[in-house]
Amino acid sequence: METVLSNLVKEALTLKATHASITEVAKITFNKDFRKLCEENSCGSYKKNWMCPPTVGPIDALIKRVKTFKQGLLFQTVHQLEDSFDWEGMQEGKVNHEKIFRKILEHVENNYTFKEILPLSAGRCMYCVKCAYLEGKKCYFPDKAVSSVEANGIDVMALMKDSGIPYNNGPNTVSYVGLILFYDT
Repeated sequence: METVLSNLVKEALTLKATHASITEVAKITFNKDFRKLCEENSCGSYKKNWMCPPTVGPIDALIKRVKTFKQGLLFQTVHQLEDSFDWEGMQEGKVNHEKIFRKILEHVENNYTFKEILPLSAGRCMYCVKCAYLEGKKCYFPDKAVSSVEANGIDVMALMKDSGIPYNNGPNTVSYVGLILFYDT
């Protein structure tokens, strides 16, 4: 299994993650207060996406589900900005992160035989241009839909620190996180 874990990290870096490591779920710090940020609509996606609160599910159930996994591939993408107010650059970084996240996820799904995986990314699910939730319909691609690390109550700052990945990557940068949890084969 150690070789598999080492390969996962190397492959994530090859697929353009800036940083990557394996994390143990037992060491993850959870904080239910992140749900309050969602309820305050701090990112603008509350009640607008199937994979965001409240429709993604109760925080206790999400934390319980995460805890059923043993390990995960944690990775980060870092994107350069013109300055710290470069909103457009932040959005471009998010789109680029999503592309890298989907490549890594597809690679894991196609090349490993984990019993189950739980992919988590940064922010709202972006698989569809417009979420079916906004049209009062069920999710069009439930097998591709991904919720965020934070919506699952995971303390990203603590997770990054515990994994040896910098949370802050310097001035004029924006960083996004992906986490693919898995059961052993």
